[in-house]
Amino acid sequence: MRRSILIGTGSALPERALGNEELAKQVDTSDEWIVERTGIRNRHVADSHETTASLASDAGRKAIEAAGIEAGSIDLIVLATATPNQTFPATATIVQDELGCNGGIAFDVAAVCSGFLYALGVADSMLRTGMATRALVIGAETFSRILDWEDRATCVLFGDGAGAVVLEAREQDGDEQRGILTTRLHADGAHNQLLFVDGGPSTTGTVGKLRMKGREVFRHAVVNLSDVLKEVLDEAGLSTDDIDWLVPHQANARILEATARKLNLPPEKVVMTVDRHANTSAASVPLALDVAVKDGRIREGDLVMLEAMGGGFAWGASLIRI
Repeated sequence: MRRSILIGTGSALPERALGNEELAKQVDTSDEWIVERTGIRNRHVADSHETTASLASDAGRKAIEAAGIEAGSIDLIVLATATPNQTFPATATIVQDELGCNGGIAFDVAAVCSGFLYALGVADSMLRTGMATRALVIGAETFSRILDWEDRATCVLFGDGAGAVVLEAREQDGDEQRGILTTRLHADGAHNQLLFVDGGPSTTGTVGKLRMKGREVFRHAVVNLSDVLKEVLDEAGLSTDDIDWLVPHQANARILEATARKLNLPPEKVVMTVDRHANTSAASVPLALDVAVKDGRIREGDLVMLEAMGGGFAWGASLIRI
């Protein structure tokens, strides 16, 4: 069976770290208020010279180095972002040129916080069908550029960053195969107005600001995420007990904890980085994955579940044998 094997991970963060206490000097909030409601203590904010493309390129370069391959062997780049460098062309093409792997396939995917899961699913499908052999899948965001810094309910939640993985198509034999085992994706546009940006080229002609009804999003997130995780496990013929690690979208510590409880998953199996990175949208899953790979928690052979939900609503999960 031809499967997409994860052979390298990488991540990148802006130079500037913005802690809660410093943020409280700019916004009517406090460290205690933010930590109690979100678990967030720090986030990184892009400077003027740092863009989605530059962060994505840095993360992609590190993933390629970790994979031990030449950049020129990458023939597919799928970049998940809601904050591209420009309306067009795709930011993925800028990354492609920066890394020196021109000539292959490169495009962006827009599914906000679920973007990396969508990008992973698309890349996996293309690798399985033979359209490409090696893929660089990236989630990268500069969400600080679309935040309303006068709205304390939203601006404290988000940060900037990028994460990337390299996938390689390989033929495998045997029962316990490595790679992406199954992915399930969903969307429900009926909830568009619960989490959105109030602007765009086709409506206002300007870039708007992020708007969110947090309580409603929380309620939908816990239900949708637990449902899609069960869906993926059922498809793979496995149970929660088989999972070595859950790498969730780092939106809010309370959502992560509630989802784990609903699945009867021990908290020690959940990779949590929201305290130091905040919500980095499409970057959060690959960024958290890279942290856990680099610190030795996630190792070859581990069964890892990735999941995310965000604006759209769009949500999904992917089960990977590392």
